[in-house]
Amino acid sequence: MTIAVIGAGLTGASAAAELREQGYDGDIVLVGAEPHAPYERPPLSKDILLGKGTAAEAAAKDEGWYTEHRVELITGTRVTALDTAARTFDVDGRSVSYDELLIATGATSRHLAMADESGVPVAYLRTVEESEALKEHLGGSLLIIGAGWIGLEVASAARAAGGSVTVVESASLPLVAAIGEDMARVFADLHREHGVHLHLDTSLTTLEQDEGGTRAVLSDGTEVRPDLVLVAIGAEPETALAEAAGLEVDHGILVDSRLRTSDPHIYAAGDVANHDHPDLGRLRVEHWDTAIQQGKHAARSMLGGQEPYARQPYFFTDQYDLGMEYVGHLGREGYDEIVMRGDRASRVLNAVMITDGKVIAAMHTNDWDATDHLRAWLGLEATDRLRDTSVALADTLAG
Repeated sequence: MTIAVIGAGLTGASAAAELREQGYDGDIVLVGAEPHAPYERPPLSKDILLGKGTAAEAAAKDEGWYTEHRVELITGTRVTALDTAARTFDVDGRSVSYDELLIATGATSRHLAMADESGVPVAYLRTVEESEALKEHLGGSLLIIGAGWIGLEVASAARAAGGSVTVVESASLPLVAAIGEDMARVFADLHREHGVHLHLDTSLTTLEQDEGGTRAVLSDGTEVRPDLVLVAIGAEPETALAEAAGLEVDHGILVDSRLRTSDPHIYAAGDVANHDHPDLGRLRVEHWDTAIQQGKHAARSMLGGQEPYARQPYFFTDQYDLGMEYVGHLGREGYDEIVMRGDRASRVLNAVMITDGKVIAAMHTNDWDATDHLRAWLGLEATDRLRDTSVALADTLAG
């Protein structure tokens, strides 16, 4: 039996490891387009930029793990054809047969045509090479388009390097779609206090090269002269191979609760998967924890497991002296009510988001003992005890 994985990122490495953990003794083929063994992406916008870590330290597995565990790792090449009827795919001049297949091709940076066509120095951040190149420019003047997780983490690293940073965001607050208005204001205040020029409800109207270098004009009339423009406006799932093979695709590869695609022998997981979550409905999650956990779950499903993937989304960020962890999912409607505990001045906070009387998401900043308690509240009816902020979070579940 051969189980193949297309996509040698964290999801693919996690799946391969789980197959061996589960006692699978057959062949494993792991194929990646990048010239590296699988690595973790969070350090690209965190430790590597801050000079606290290296690309080697971001590796998902130690060197030699793949040989030791009999995983055939093929890197630096793309799968050129997937034949679902024959259960084969072509890569690096050969045809590979599989019994079960996992597609974990991830996502690619969403591009901004205005920037790409402007002729000015433009950067994106998705790969090790892009992170290392960006690090060389952090001490200069940086214009960041997009105040999402990547944009704000890079802003933090650039300010730490002494750079001048302008961030442009079309929404009313940074991160507002992910964490809601109340906590989004915490991040807006944080970056302004650290000297970031944050332009909200604003867009880029002009980007050009003139005799003075790069010239950018914002919709609020501000003119910026950056050394480099970073476009951080999200990512697009890498679905081209799946589409060409006839799999069902809609903002990601459509998978059922077990991560199985429209083909019973093909699964998808990680950034590329649009998952039918048993509690949350369809969603696609681009975070480190989901990459790991869905990779593991897909491995178990390929070995016959019938359990749905029901884990709630989790993500984290580190910016300046603020660390945050988040569990749950807001959805497009956001929340009806938020219960916040802690101190805004020191930013030691926790927040519980409630819709229709139930807890749908929760997060903390700099309160590292809170995560387990916050996770335990997900899906529960919000009680008067939870709403009473004089009660310690650790005690809210009692009674």
